[in-house]
Amino acid sequence: MVDRTFRTRCLWGFVLLVVSPQILRAADENDFYRIVSIAVAEASDSRSPHWQPAPDGLVMEVSGLAALDDSRVAVAIRKGEIWILDGVYDDPPANVTYSRFASALHEPLGLLWHNDSFYVTQRSELTQIRDRDGDQVADEYLTIAKGWGVTGHYHEYAYGPKLDHDGNLWITLNIGLGLKGDQLRRTVENKTLGYRQGLWRGWGMKVTPQGEMIPVCAGMRSPSGLGANADGEMFYTDQQGNWVGTNTLHHMRSGAFFHHAESLASIDHPASPLNDVASVPNGLPFPDALKVFPQLVPPVVWFPYKKMGQSATDIMLDESDGKFGPFAGQLFVGEFTQASIHRVFIERVNGEFQGACFPFRSGFASAVLRMAQGHDGSMFVGLTNRGWSSLGAASYGLQRLEWTGKMPLEIKEMRAKHDGFELTFTKPIDGKTGSDPASYLMSSYTYLYQSSYGSEEIQRKAMPIRKATVSEDGLRVHLTVDGCREKFVHELNAIGVRSKSDEPLLHSHAYYTLNAIPTSE
Repeated sequence: MVDRTFRTRCLWGFVLLVVSPQILRAADENDFYRIVSIAVAEASDSRSPHWQPAPDGLVMEVSGLAALDDSRVAVAIRKGEIWILDGVYDDPPANVTYSRFASALHEPLGLLWHNDSFYVTQRSELTQIRDRDGDQVADEYLTIAKGWGVTGHYHEYAYGPKLDHDGNLWITLNIGLGLKGDQLRRTVENKTLGYRQGLWRGWGMKVTPQGEMIPVCAGMRSPSGLGANADGEMFYTDQQGNWVGTNTLHHMRSGAFFHHAESLASIDHPASPLNDVASVPNGLPFPDALKVFPQLVPPVVWFPYKKMGQSATDIMLDESDGKFGPFAGQLFVGEFTQASIHRVFIERVNGEFQGACFPFRSGFASAVLRMAQGHDGSMFVGLTNRGWSSLGAASYGLQRLEWTGKMPLEIKEMRAKHDGFELTFTKPIDGKTGSDPASYLMSSYTYLYQSSYGSEEIQRKAMPIRKATVSEDGLRVHLTVDGCREKFVHELNAIGVRSKSDEPLLHSHAYYTLNAIPTSE
């Protein structure tokens, strides 16, 4: 979810949003990835050809999503229910049926089908929900984990769970913002740093198959998306705000601290893997803050603000083995305010993750909060703007995104090299445009690490591209770049590149977070 301080900025954002590259590309995107509306509640225009009604009275603010089989998905809604929808793969989905499976949940913000049970994170606990008598209605609710702080603050969301390859369930806990009055008297207080929050607020937690809840990492602000990569390692997204310059993707691992300082209120707890934090810098460029704050770790990917969304949400791994297009093994990240989805390629350099983000698909009916891959490789997209503004004509709903089979010309991968970057394309490119340095523009910049809200791009610098070398098969370009900077975002616009049939890139922009420059090839 996005925080309430962000609401006013959203209301004024529409004029600025229309200039973003992904929105301008919406018509072309539809040629390659088509949106099918399953159940969308419209806010204003009942004449939309994509509208499909949900049952009367069902406010489908999708807050959790799980694909069950080749005809059904399960949907958690924010007001506390789980519904099972059948017929969702039909095109058009004219005969979808709805069955309520569970109710009386407290703001579920995730849904997982695992071991013949649903798992859902409610505001104050992780719950296993089962149908014991086979009547398709839940009759057993088991508390699997609890024990994090809840002061009553509206912003204390709890997200998940997601599953890693070891069978652990992961959850993330939103920070409380601007605690006041009684809320302050029911918080953990770090006596060294002076921060106050409910216990484990702003932390990532894992729950073992034996039911032990373990605090893993801290520094989260609004960690509404989490998920695993192909190797089962866990990542989460965060949203711009105080201590967070812009939206980010992070690798969750033991003892890591990301950025939001108030989560350090819990480091004195005996179970905390973090310790020895004496002070927190405020107002430094992020690369400089890393030098004086050894517990602070950089994001895997920065999402430049407005260029790559305004409020990052869910994470979905493409496990379709090509059924969803050419991006198998990559991550997709939902975007709330701009009602879109981005794509992320990550790699390991010097033992740590870093990578690039790319625009992917815009034009959803409302804010994208949850995503799940269907059995045919398509993507189910759960929507709700929860009262905050987003692009789109609806306030909530469920849509499905399917690959048309037509191959887009895209930058598939962007890898760091010791002297620049290597781009891999989805189709062979024209050697003349691909080898012309003038076909590319690059700059680099970073953000302030500060307690104030967000950050502008700072320390911007143009990056001359000295040489572009195209491989014989036309699928790769090696860019020799002067002056690459570690811990900086490197923004690329390959605006001049064409395919061998003179086709432009569907999305010409890429944003690589260069945490480390490889020492050699």
